[in-house]
Amino acid sequence: MAAKKSSAVPYAVDVPDRIRKERYFDPDFFALEAKQLWPRVWQMACRLEEIPNPRDFATYEILDQSVIVVRGDDMSVSAFHNVCRHRGVRLVEGRGTCASGFTCPFHGWCYGADGANTFVSRSSTFSAHNMAADEIGLVPVKCETYGGCAWINLDPKAPGLRDSIEPFATYMDAWQLEDMHPEWWYSFRLPVNWKLAQEAFMEQYHVLETHPQLRLPGRYPAKGKPFDAARFLESELTYLRVMSEGMAGMVHASDVKVAERLMPKVKLPDDPVEARAAWERELNAAVVRWHRGKRHVIPDLNQIDADGFTEPMVYCFPHYFILPMYSSASAYRFRPLGPEETLMEIWSLTRFPEGADLPMRPIPEPWAHDDPRVPPIPTQDFSNLPKQQKGLHSLSFEYMRISEQIEGHLSNFHRTIDGYLEGTASKKLLPALRELNVNPLERPVLDLGL
Repeated sequence: MAAKKSSAVPYAVDVPDRIRKERYFDPDFFALEAKQLWPRVWQMACRLEEIPNPRDFATYEILDQSVIVVRGDDMSVSAFHNVCRHRGVRLVEGRGTCASGFTCPFHGWCYGADGANTFVSRSSTFSAHNMAADEIGLVPVKCETYGGCAWINLDPKAPGLRDSIEPFATYMDAWQLEDMHPEWWYSFRLPVNWKLAQEAFMEQYHVLETHPQLRLPGRYPAKGKPFDAARFLESELTYLRVMSEGMAGMVHASDVKVAERLMPKVKLPDDPVEARAAWERELNAAVVRWHRGKRHVIPDLNQIDADGFTEPMVYCFPHYFILPMYSSASAYRFRPLGPEETLMEIWSLTRFPEGADLPMRPIPEPWAHDDPRVPPIPTQDFSNLPKQQKGLHSLSFEYMRISEQIEGHLSNFHRTIDGYLEGTASKKLLPALRELNVNPLERPVLDLGL
């Protein structure tokens, strides 16, 4: 693909398969993202389990902005800038319940759960123009719910959530994402730029080198050689165990047990391609039977396969991933803390009985990237990132050389960011978002129309 015309954006992606290193540490570039990108994009602000009852609230922090997400008395979800209209004090931190509304801890101004100002002490001492009712309530933030989460956008004129996250939403509808809930929630402080942190999960070129335990002989038999069904099945079980233990639950332990019970019973055809398809059909059906037997809400996994929604990962620009496998999934969220520091969170999502009381997971204290409690597979990913961030500062290094065939999503991601940084209207960026909000793995460089 040819180079694009020069841009007013510093270090813009002029050659699609070359990404300038300064994009990952330059303070001015980071400041431009803070001004032009993050205030204009939909962000996953909290899971709905965090605000299960009327007047429950949770705060969401992105750079220097703080947002309150709150349940109304009618169980609707709305959001407000987390700042008192008097002298700019943040009202709340973390999460809790505002049974009588929000009260500023400095001078006692009060607000209802609907954001309306309900009390100003010594109001008669203020000029009338400082007490206009339509100016002293909390400032609303655009907020919608999807997939068991509340999403916010700091731009009141932004396109709606669904338009902005397709086709991610269509894929997740098939998986019934709203019926998956956390078993745990971990948080990590990574000493890398937020884009670099995400890019470790946007390609699978790294997998065999970074994750050698995933090199499993027998999973993909060589063409022309006799098919060994027993070896194939043992490799499949090993893979499921590795993914379950290595990710602390992306393949749920219950699904591994279902596979272990199924293996001695299944009869596979001699053709390796047909054998793999048969095994997947049998395992999908067995997983669904087991979970429905426990009254868990789960879709028909074979129907998901038939409809073409079995991608191993689906990305939602700019900071959210879902990795579904059988009954369960991992969810990733990334937020910048500085030019070379990122907060990454992982939720392990699984199925619960319909109507079950859902546990509220505590807000996690962030672990260091090399904390021994980090699950094994993320530990391997995290081990590379600080080395890469430091390497980018080398005087000998100018830009990343992207494979236009298998690492193209990285280029598509950066060029869409440039669209925001240039000030392109959000509606004009929707076609590019539709190319990004998909499985990022093995994607080519695309013409995004930017």
